[in-house]
Amino acid sequence: MALGTVTVPYELRFDAGRICLDLLATTHPAERLDAVEPLRAWISGSGLVPPGTPLGHADASWPVGFRELRGLVGPLVRSRDTADPAPYDRALGRLNELARAATPVPCAVRGEDGTLVRQFARVPECAGLLAVVARDALELLTDPVARAAVRECEGDNCPLVYLDTSRGRRRRWCSSEVCGNRERVARHRRRAALARA
Repeated sequence: MALGTVTVPYELRFDAGRICLDLLATTHPAERLDAVEPLRAWISGSGLVPPGTPLGHADASWPVGFRELRGLVGPLVRSRDTADPAPYDRALGRLNELARAATPVPCAVRGEDGTLVRQFARVPECAGLLAVVARDALELLTDPVARAAVRECEGDNCPLVYLDTSRGRRRRWCSSEVCGNRERVARHRRRAALARA
């Protein structure tokens, strides 16, 4: 995606309905957490930290930690097969470990215009941010209503998972603007080809 003359190689999406599911979206259509800068953009864009939170201290270990967490969440959220519970249990055990870390402590401070804004009492550490996302995943996995609303996108070659909060629970795509639009265009082309034939 290009903005003027600046190329933005990491188009991030935050439409899955949960921060842990938004993390899963960082693999499609290509790896987006391959360096510190795109991870900083994801952390800020996801709302994991308040706007303006300094993340300059993030180093190369941060993307590794977030990719590990993503690798745990994906199979746990998608798994319906309990034939071999050992991999599921290992992933769940590691997710529980990550969730135990102390999370960043929020505080309210006066903004420039005098209104209260949320900040963190200290600069957030990687383990604390991972814990926030891991806890979100645990809440999703243990909430039967939310778990029942988890859907996989019906778009061609789209592996994304989202929380279906639509009326009637009839949402079919991760995004109506992305996969839904592709499906509508493909349907139109098929109809046009049939009309020509």
